[in-house]
Amino acid sequence: MPEELLVNVVEAARRLGIGRSKLYQLIGKGELASLRIGKSRRVVVADLTAFVERRIAKQGVHNGK
Repeated sequence: MPEELLVNVVEAARRLGIGRSKLYQLIGKGELASLRIGKSRRVVVADLTAFVERRIAKQGVHNGK
């Protein structure tokens, strides 16, 4: 079965390990893209990966050293 292209806000927050409110904050600040389909808000799965990669590049990776 192919990977989902879009996830709802609750699933996107779960995948990032954050709360729904924090996800909406990130969307509101333009740090994470989302789109509306009817009355629903969806996040592109590839955008979740890109968001994490941008944060890693910006903050560096803490590897416990």
